[in-house]
Amino acid sequence: MHINKFLRGFCYLLLLLLLLMCGQAYAERVKDIASVAGVRSNQLIGYGLVVGLNGTGDQTSQAPFTAQSLKSMMSQFGITLPPNQTLQLKNVAAVSVHADLPPFSKPGQTIDVTVSSIGNAKSLRGGTLLMTPLRGADGNIYAIAQGNLVVGGLGVAGQDGSRITINIPSAGRIPNGATVEREVPTGFARGSALIFNLHRPDFTTAHRLAKAINETMGPGTAVAQDATSVRVSAPLDAGQRVSYLAVLENIQVTPDEAAAKVIINSRTGTVVIGKNVRLKPAAISHGNLIVTIRENPQVSQPGALSGGKTVITPSSQIEVNQEGKRMFLFDPGVSLDSLVEAVNKVGAAPGDLVAILEGLRSAGSLQAELIVI
Repeated sequence: MHINKFLRGFCYLLLLLLLLMCGQAYAERVKDIASVAGVRSNQLIGYGLVVGLNGTGDQTSQAPFTAQSLKSMMSQFGITLPPNQTLQLKNVAAVSVHADLPPFSKPGQTIDVTVSSIGNAKSLRGGTLLMTPLRGADGNIYAIAQGNLVVGGLGVAGQDGSRITINIPSAGRIPNGATVEREVPTGFARGSALIFNLHRPDFTTAHRLAKAINETMGPGTAVAQDATSVRVSAPLDAGQRVSYLAVLENIQVTPDEAAAKVIINSRTGTVVIGKNVRLKPAAISHGNLIVTIRENPQVSQPGALSGGKTVITPSSQIEVNQEGKRMFLFDPGVSLDSLVEAVNKVGAAPGDLVAILEGLRSAGSLQAELIVI
Protein backbone atom coordinates (compact mmCIF):
# COMPACT_ATOMS: atom_id res chain seq x y z
CA MET A 1 0.00 0.00 0.00
CA HIS A 2 2.79 2.38 0.92
CA ILE A 3 4.65 1.34 -2.22
CA ASN A 4 1.64 2.21 -4.42
CA LYS A 5 1.38 5.64 -2.79
CA PHE A 6 5.07 6.18 -3.33
CA LEU A 7 4.86 5.16 -6.98
CA ARG A 8 1.80 7.35 -7.48
CA GLY A 9 3.56 10.34 -5.94
CA PHE A 10 6.69 9.67 -7.94
CA CYS A 11 4.67 9.57 -11.17
CA TYR A 12 3.00 12.87 -10.32
CA LEU A 13 6.38 14.42 -9.60
CA LEU A 14 7.84 13.06 -12.84
CA LEU A 15 4.87 14.39 -14.81
CA LEU A 16 5.28 17.81 -13.23
CA LEU A 17 8.97 17.88 -14.14
CA LEU A 18 8.16 16.90 -17.72
CA LEU A 19 5.58 19.69 -17.96
CA LEU A 20 8.08 22.21 -16.66
CA MET A 21 10.70 21.03 -19.12
CA CYS A 22 8.23 21.22 -21.99
CA GLY A 23 7.18 24.73 -20.91
CA GLN A 24 10.71 26.00 -21.43
CA ALA A 25 10.69 25.01 -25.12
CA TYR A 26 8.27 26.92 -27.28
CA ALA A 27 6.96 26.06 -30.73
CA GLU A 28 6.04 28.49 -33.47
CA ARG A 29 4.15 28.18 -36.72
CA VAL A 30 6.08 27.96 -39.95
CA LYS A 31 4.41 31.18 -41.18
CA ASP A 32 5.88 33.04 -38.20
CA ILE A 33 9.50 32.01 -38.72
CA ALA A 34 9.76 31.67 -42.51
CA SER A 35 8.41 33.07 -45.77
CA VAL A 36 7.85 31.55 -49.19
CA ALA A 37 10.45 32.56 -51.76
CA GLY A 38 9.00 34.88 -54.39
CA VAL A 39 6.04 35.94 -52.25
CA ARG A 40 7.09 39.47 -51.37
CA SER A 41 5.95 43.07 -51.56
CA ASN A 42 7.29 45.51 -54.15
CA GLN A 43 8.21 49.15 -53.63
CA LEU A 44 6.58 51.82 -55.77
CA ILE A 45 7.54 55.48 -56.13
CA GLY A 46 6.23 58.50 -57.99
CA TYR A 47 6.52 62.27 -58.30
CA GLY A 48 3.47 64.49 -58.01
CA LEU A 49 1.95 67.78 -56.91
CA VAL A 50 -0.11 68.62 -53.84
CA VAL A 51 -2.51 71.54 -54.30
CA GLY A 52 -4.94 73.43 -52.07
CA LEU A 53 -2.46 74.42 -49.40
CA ASN A 54 -3.10 77.49 -47.27
CA GLY A 55 -0.02 79.45 -48.30
CA THR A 56 2.37 76.79 -46.97
CA GLY A 57 3.56 75.47 -50.33
CA ASP A 58 6.93 75.69 -52.07
CA GLN A 59 8.67 78.96 -52.76
CA THR A 60 9.33 78.88 -56.48
CA SER A 61 12.52 80.93 -56.12
CA GLN A 62 14.07 78.10 -54.11
CA ALA A 63 12.17 75.18 -55.68
CA PRO A 64 11.89 75.95 -59.41
CA PHE A 65 10.94 72.38 -60.29
CA THR A 66 7.51 72.96 -58.72
CA ALA A 67 6.69 75.70 -61.24
CA GLN A 68 8.10 73.59 -64.09
CA SER A 69 5.90 70.66 -63.08
CA LEU A 70 2.81 72.86 -62.92
CA LYS A 71 3.53 74.35 -66.35
CA SER A 72 3.97 70.87 -67.81
CA MET A 73 0.68 69.71 -66.29
CA MET A 74 -1.24 72.75 -67.51
CA SER A 75 0.13 72.32 -71.02
CA GLN A 76 -1.54 68.90 -71.12
CA PHE A 77 -4.87 70.66 -70.60
CA GLY A 78 -4.20 73.11 -73.45
CA ILE A 79 -3.08 76.03 -71.27
CA THR A 80 0.13 77.73 -72.39
CA LEU A 81 1.93 80.10 -70.03
CA PRO A 82 4.46 82.72 -71.12
CA PRO A 83 7.95 81.17 -70.95
CA ASN A 84 9.49 84.11 -69.11
CA GLN A 85 6.77 84.47 -66.52
CA THR A 86 7.73 83.55 -62.95
CA LEU A 87 4.97 81.79 -61.03
CA GLN A 88 4.49 82.49 -57.34
CA LEU A 89 2.95 79.27 -56.11
CA LYS A 90 2.18 79.36 -52.40
CA ASN A 91 -0.53 76.72 -52.51
CA VAL A 92 1.34 74.04 -54.48
CA ALA A 93 4.08 71.66 -53.29
CA ALA A 94 6.16 69.09 -55.14
CA VAL A 95 6.07 65.75 -53.36
CA SER A 96 7.45 62.25 -53.50
CA VAL A 97 4.85 59.49 -53.30
CA HIS A 98 5.78 55.96 -52.30
CA ALA A 99 3.92 52.78 -51.39
CA ASP A 100 4.40 49.06 -50.87
CA LEU A 101 2.53 46.80 -53.28
CA PRO A 102 1.56 43.60 -51.40
CA PRO A 103 2.04 40.24 -53.12
CA PHE A 104 -0.83 38.95 -55.27
CA SER A 105 -2.43 42.43 -55.47
CA LYS A 106 -4.96 42.53 -58.30
CA PRO A 107 -5.99 45.44 -60.55
CA GLY A 108 -8.73 47.49 -58.91
CA GLN A 109 -7.58 46.94 -55.35
CA THR A 110 -6.37 49.90 -53.30
CA ILE A 111 -3.24 50.42 -51.22
CA ASP A 112 -2.06 53.12 -48.79
CA VAL A 113 0.46 55.73 -49.93
CA THR A 114 2.83 58.07 -48.12
CA VAL A 115 3.39 61.61 -49.42
CA SER A 116 6.53 63.59 -48.50
CA SER A 117 7.55 67.10 -49.50
CA ILE A 118 10.75 67.39 -51.52
CA GLY A 119 10.80 71.19 -51.70
CA ASN A 120 10.61 73.81 -48.96
CA ALA A 121 6.90 73.56 -48.23
CA LYS A 122 6.11 74.35 -44.60
CA SER A 123 3.09 72.08 -44.31
CA LEU A 124 0.99 69.71 -46.42
CA ARG A 125 -2.04 69.94 -44.13
CA GLY A 126 -5.27 70.38 -46.06
CA GLY A 127 -3.66 69.51 -49.41
CA THR A 128 -4.86 67.20 -52.17
CA LEU A 129 -2.56 64.97 -54.20
CA LEU A 130 -3.20 65.15 -57.92
CA MET A 131 -3.16 62.01 -60.06
CA THR A 132 0.32 60.51 -59.70
CA PRO A 133 1.53 57.32 -61.43
CA LEU A 134 3.56 54.98 -59.20
CA ARG A 135 6.33 53.02 -60.89
CA GLY A 136 8.27 49.95 -59.89
CA ALA A 137 11.97 49.24 -60.20
CA ASP A 138 11.42 48.12 -63.81
CA GLY A 139 9.92 51.50 -64.78
CA ASN A 140 6.39 50.19 -65.36
CA ILE A 141 3.34 51.85 -63.80
CA TYR A 142 1.67 49.57 -61.24
CA ALA A 143 -0.66 52.00 -59.42
CA ILE A 144 -2.23 55.46 -59.66
CA ALA A 145 -2.41 57.63 -56.52
CA GLN A 146 -4.74 60.54 -55.79
CA GLY A 147 -6.67 61.90 -52.82
CA ASN A 148 -6.76 64.10 -49.74
CA LEU A 149 -3.84 63.94 -47.34
CA VAL A 150 -4.04 63.05 -43.67
CA VAL A 151 -1.26 65.01 -41.93
CA GLY A 152 -0.52 64.38 -38.27
CA GLY A 153 1.87 67.31 -37.86
CA LEU A 154 1.09 70.95 -37.25
CA GLY A 155 3.16 74.10 -37.75
CA VAL A 156 2.30 77.63 -36.57
CA ALA A 157 4.42 80.75 -37.24
CA GLY A 158 4.16 84.32 -36.01
CA GLN A 159 5.03 87.59 -37.72
CA ASP A 160 8.04 88.09 -35.44
CA GLY A 161 9.63 84.89 -36.74
CA SER A 162 8.63 82.62 -33.85
CA ARG A 163 7.47 79.17 -34.88
CA ILE A 164 6.05 76.08 -33.19
CA THR A 165 6.06 72.70 -34.92
CA ILE A 166 4.31 69.56 -33.68
CA ASN A 167 5.41 66.28 -35.27
CA ILE A 168 6.20 66.49 -39.01
CA PRO A 169 3.75 68.60 -41.04
CA SER A 170 5.67 68.11 -44.31
CA ALA A 171 4.60 64.47 -44.72
CA GLY A 172 1.26 62.68 -44.69
CA ARG A 173 -0.61 59.58 -45.77
CA ILE A 174 -3.60 58.75 -47.95
CA PRO A 175 -5.41 55.60 -46.77
CA ASN A 176 -6.40 53.52 -49.80
CA GLY A 177 -5.04 56.38 -51.87
CA ALA A 178 -3.73 54.36 -54.82
CA THR A 179 -5.50 51.99 -57.17
CA VAL A 180 -3.57 48.99 -58.47
CA GLU A 181 -3.38 48.98 -62.27
CA ARG A 182 -1.10 46.01 -62.92
CA GLU A 183 -0.35 42.71 -61.20
CA VAL A 184 3.22 41.78 -60.39
CA PRO A 185 4.00 38.28 -61.71
CA THR A 186 5.32 35.81 -59.13
CA GLY A 187 6.87 32.36 -59.35
CA PHE A 188 4.49 30.91 -56.76
CA ALA A 189 2.75 28.52 -59.18
CA ARG A 190 5.88 27.60 -61.13
CA GLY A 191 8.06 24.56 -60.70
CA SER A 192 7.55 21.45 -58.62
CA ALA A 193 8.75 22.80 -55.28
CA LEU A 194 8.39 25.65 -52.81
CA ILE A 195 11.28 27.29 -50.95
CA PHE A 196 10.84 28.42 -47.35
CA ASN A 197 13.34 31.09 -46.27
CA LEU A 198 13.89 31.52 -42.54
CA HIS A 199 13.67 35.05 -41.15
CA ARG A 200 16.66 34.28 -38.92
CA PRO A 201 19.15 31.94 -40.61
CA ASP A 202 20.10 29.00 -38.40
CA PHE A 203 21.25 25.49 -39.33
CA THR A 204 19.49 23.87 -36.39
CA THR A 205 16.18 25.60 -37.09
CA ALA A 206 16.38 24.70 -40.80
CA HIS A 207 16.97 21.05 -39.87
CA ARG A 208 14.04 21.08 -37.44
CA LEU A 209 11.78 22.69 -40.04
CA ALA A 210 12.57 20.03 -42.64
CA LYS A 211 12.11 17.30 -40.04
CA ALA A 212 8.71 18.65 -38.93
CA ILE A 213 7.46 18.88 -42.52
CA ASN A 214 8.61 15.33 -43.27
CA GLU A 215 6.87 14.01 -40.15
CA THR A 216 3.61 15.70 -41.22
CA MET A 217 3.63 15.32 -45.01
CA GLY A 218 5.75 12.21 -45.42
CA PRO A 219 9.46 11.30 -45.68
CA GLY A 220 11.45 13.06 -48.38
CA THR A 221 9.02 15.96 -48.73
CA ALA A 222 11.41 18.62 -47.39
CA VAL A 223 15.18 19.06 -47.64
CA ALA A 224 17.20 21.74 -45.86
CA GLN A 225 19.45 23.36 -48.47
CA ASP A 226 21.38 25.66 -46.13
CA ALA A 227 20.93 27.70 -42.94
CA THR A 228 18.16 29.77 -44.59
CA SER A 229 16.33 27.74 -47.22
CA VAL A 230 14.23 24.57 -46.99
CA ARG A 231 13.01 23.03 -50.25
CA VAL A 232 9.54 21.42 -50.11
CA SER A 233 7.96 19.36 -52.89
CA ALA A 234 4.62 20.81 -53.97
CA PRO A 235 1.80 19.92 -56.40
CA LEU A 236 1.81 21.51 -59.84
CA ASP A 237 -1.82 22.65 -59.77
CA ALA A 238 -2.14 26.18 -58.36
CA GLY A 239 -5.35 25.45 -56.45
CA GLN A 240 -3.91 22.36 -54.82
CA ARG A 241 -0.73 24.29 -54.01
CA VAL A 242 -2.73 26.87 -52.03
CA SER A 243 -4.36 24.15 -49.92
CA TYR A 244 -1.03 22.41 -49.55
CA LEU A 245 0.65 25.59 -48.34
CA ALA A 246 -2.18 26.26 -45.88
CA VAL A 247 -1.24 23.00 -44.15
CA LEU A 248 2.51 23.65 -44.28
CA GLU A 249 2.46 27.13 -42.79
CA ASN A 250 0.57 25.93 -39.68
CA ILE A 251 3.05 23.18 -38.76
CA GLN A 252 4.60 23.76 -35.33
CA VAL A 253 8.41 24.08 -35.19
CA THR A 254 10.66 24.81 -32.20
CA PRO A 255 13.36 27.29 -33.31
CA ASP A 256 16.82 26.97 -31.87
CA GLU A 257 18.02 29.58 -29.41
CA ALA A 258 19.88 32.54 -30.86
CA ALA A 259 23.65 32.78 -30.66
CA ALA A 260 25.16 34.63 -27.72
CA LYS A 261 25.20 38.34 -28.59
CA VAL A 262 25.55 41.66 -26.83
CA ILE A 263 23.97 44.59 -28.71
CA ILE A 264 25.11 48.12 -27.85
CA ASN A 265 23.43 51.25 -29.20
CA SER A 266 26.21 53.84 -29.15
CA ARG A 267 23.75 56.74 -29.62
CA THR A 268 21.32 56.02 -26.80
CA GLY A 269 23.53 53.94 -24.52
CA THR A 270 21.09 51.00 -24.63
CA VAL A 271 22.68 47.61 -23.92
CA VAL A 272 20.86 44.35 -24.71
CA ILE A 273 22.47 41.12 -23.48
CA GLY A 274 21.35 37.79 -24.92
CA LYS A 275 20.33 34.79 -22.84
CA ASN A 276 23.32 32.57 -23.64
CA VAL A 277 26.04 35.11 -22.82
CA ARG A 278 28.74 33.56 -20.62
CA LEU A 279 31.97 34.84 -19.09
CA LYS A 280 35.33 33.24 -18.47
CA PRO A 281 37.10 33.97 -15.15
CA ALA A 282 37.75 37.70 -14.92
CA ALA A 283 38.24 40.44 -12.34
CA ILE A 284 36.83 43.89 -13.01
CA SER A 285 37.67 47.10 -11.21
CA HIS A 286 35.28 50.00 -11.62
CA GLY A 287 35.98 53.24 -9.76
CA ASN A 288 35.15 56.92 -9.89
CA LEU A 289 37.43 59.78 -8.97
CA ILE A 290 35.45 62.72 -7.59
CA VAL A 291 37.14 66.14 -7.37
CA THR A 292 35.26 68.85 -5.48
CA ILE A 293 36.39 72.49 -5.56
CA ARG A 294 34.78 75.04 -3.26
CA GLU A 295 35.40 78.77 -3.33
CA ASN A 296 35.15 80.61 0.02
CA PRO A 297 36.27 84.22 -0.51
CA GLN A 298 37.49 85.99 2.65
CA VAL A 299 37.09 89.71 3.34
CA SER A 300 40.28 91.37 4.63
CA GLN A 301 39.84 94.73 6.41
CA PRO A 302 42.76 97.01 7.32
CA GLY A 303 43.37 98.28 10.83
CA ALA A 304 41.98 101.55 12.12
CA LEU A 305 43.77 104.68 10.83
CA SER A 306 46.09 102.49 8.71
CA GLY A 307 45.01 104.07 5.44
CA GLY A 308 44.49 100.64 3.84
CA LYS A 309 41.57 99.38 1.72
CA THR A 310 39.19 96.52 2.23
CA VAL A 311 39.99 93.67 -0.18
CA ILE A 312 38.55 90.22 -0.92
CA THR A 313 41.04 87.39 -0.56
CA PRO A 314 40.26 84.22 -2.58
CA SER A 315 40.26 80.96 -0.64
CA SER A 316 39.87 77.62 -2.46
CA GLN A 317 39.22 74.20 -0.90
CA ILE A 318 39.98 71.17 -3.04
CA GLU A 319 38.77 67.71 -1.99
CA VAL A 320 39.55 64.45 -3.82
CA ASN A 321 37.50 61.32 -3.12
CA GLN A 322 38.01 57.98 -4.79
CA GLU A 323 35.27 55.43 -4.32
CA GLY A 324 36.43 52.04 -3.13
CA LYS A 325 35.03 48.51 -3.20
CA ARG A 326 34.81 48.60 -6.99
CA MET A 327 36.40 45.24 -7.87
CA PHE A 328 34.40 42.05 -8.34
CA LEU A 329 35.38 38.61 -9.57
CA PHE A 330 33.59 36.45 -12.11
CA ASP A 331 33.83 32.67 -11.84
CA PRO A 332 33.87 30.43 -14.95
CA GLY A 333 30.57 30.25 -16.85
CA VAL A 334 28.91 33.21 -15.21
CA SER A 335 25.45 33.78 -16.71
CA LEU A 336 23.49 36.87 -17.69
CA ASP A 337 21.79 37.21 -14.30
CA SER A 338 25.06 37.26 -12.40
CA LEU A 339 26.60 39.77 -14.79
CA VAL A 340 23.70 42.21 -14.53
CA GLU A 341 23.49 41.82 -10.75
CA ALA A 342 27.22 42.50 -10.31
CA VAL A 343 27.14 45.57 -12.56
CA ASN A 344 24.10 46.96 -10.75
CA LYS A 345 25.77 46.50 -7.36
CA VAL A 346 28.69 48.74 -8.32
CA GLY A 347 26.28 51.39 -9.62
CA ALA A 348 27.56 51.35 -13.19
CA ALA A 349 25.75 53.57 -15.66
CA PRO A 350 25.04 52.37 -19.23
CA GLY A 351 28.21 54.07 -20.45
CA ASP A 352 30.23 52.28 -17.77
CA LEU A 353 28.62 48.98 -18.72
CA VAL A 354 29.68 49.48 -22.33
CA ALA A 355 33.26 50.08 -21.21
CA ILE A 356 33.16 46.96 -19.02
CA LEU A 357 31.84 44.79 -21.86
CA GLU A 358 34.43 46.09 -24.31
CA GLY A 359 37.16 45.39 -21.77
CA LEU A 360 35.88 41.84 -21.24
CA ARG A 361 35.87 41.24 -24.98
CA SER A 362 39.43 42.55 -25.33
CA ALA A 363 40.53 40.28 -22.48
CA GLY A 364 38.89 37.26 -24.13
CA SER A 365 36.48 36.70 -21.23
CA LEU A 366 33.23 37.57 -23.00
CA GLN A 367 31.78 34.47 -24.68
CA ALA A 368 29.50 36.36 -27.03
CA GLU A 369 29.52 38.50 -30.13
CA LEU A 370 29.70 42.20 -29.32
CA ILE A 371 27.73 44.28 -31.83
CA VAL A 372 27.77 48.09 -31.77
CA ILE A 373 25.02 49.80 -33.78
